[in-house]
Amino acid sequence: MKLRALFILLILSQALFATKIKDITNVVGVRDNQLIGYGLVVGLNGTGDGSSSEFTRQAISSMLGSVNVKVDSRRVKSKNVAAVVVTAKLPAFSRHGDRLDVEVSSIGDAKSIMGGTLVMTPLKAVDGEVYALAQGSIDKGFSPGGKNSRKSTVAKIFDAALVEREVAYDISSKSMIRLSLKKSDFSVATKIQKSLNRVFGGGVANAIDPRTIELQRPANLSMVEFLARVNETNIRYSGTNKVVIDQQTGTVVAGLNIAIEPVVVTHGDLTLKIMPTSSLPKSDANNYQYGDETSISVNNNVVRMKEGEVTVANVARVLQKLGAKPEDIIAVMQTIKRAGGINAELELI
Repeated sequence: MKLRALFILLILSQALFATKIKDITNVVGVRDNQLIGYGLVVGLNGTGDGSSSEFTRQAISSMLGSVNVKVDSRRVKSKNVAAVVVTAKLPAFSRHGDRLDVEVSSIGDAKSIMGGTLVMTPLKAVDGEVYALAQGSIDKGFSPGGKNSRKSTVAKIFDAALVEREVAYDISSKSMIRLSLKKSDFSVATKIQKSLNRVFGGGVANAIDPRTIELQRPANLSMVEFLARVNETNIRYSGTNKVVIDQQTGTVVAGLNIAIEPVVVTHGDLTLKIMPTSSLPKSDANNYQYGDETSISVNNNVVRMKEGEVTVANVARVLQKLGAKPEDIIAVMQTIKRAGGINAELELI
């Protein structure tokens, strides 16, 4: 029974550190394409662009001209129309008739585009060709930020665009293809090379640099079958710890075990002290001698944590509870990172 339990434990430990190759790589050349267009949102209840938006008047005149209604742009004064930029992503291997989500953003002085209708808008790629046509109604209660708002100048319309042109990419006839690691790493590139050569036979995979692995398709598999099996192959992988901070809300997303080393940070009127209770002056430590613990002090408000609990997530939570502003939390985390107190990447969004 002990051997069986040990075997199960080993399997579980391997699974915990395993990841599929598709989760950490991209196939070179297989990617989304950015689309952009200029259009009009109509049907607004007086919340559109004002008469000072000359480009809106010109766009209205041009639109009406396309349906044989000639109007001098200087005489257009409708506030029920807003000029917008429409953006979308064209996924790899999209086909005629596929639908895309689009994001609509006002570029004039409109107060809101909610409740309006986007008029048919051609969406072009960097080569100037039209790849999709967008049109649809904008929900009054939805904006991309996740907030219900009836006064927003940015909106998302689901399934609003139809693909009219395909991006040619013939993958089936290729005998060689490359994988690109999402993050350069000599060790991971080598692990992928060894794993794939073990699965498919020697010479199939060759890591040519810390980010690129060149693959030679086996003769008995099509490229689609080959890539399907490659993507599902597991490797032992330990990702880099990362702390992500939303600059607008102060929201901190971090792994549970990203520790913060003892540090003292002063930012404006905020002073943060993180140190073991054993190193505190007697006057501060009298009530905190409970073994291996750490004292977190924010402007003389002290919170006690056990060893191992002083993590980015917990410290951010303490700062929020004690009334620190989002910009203060960001500044403190950046300072701690620069001082070497956080052993993880810090990313602001």
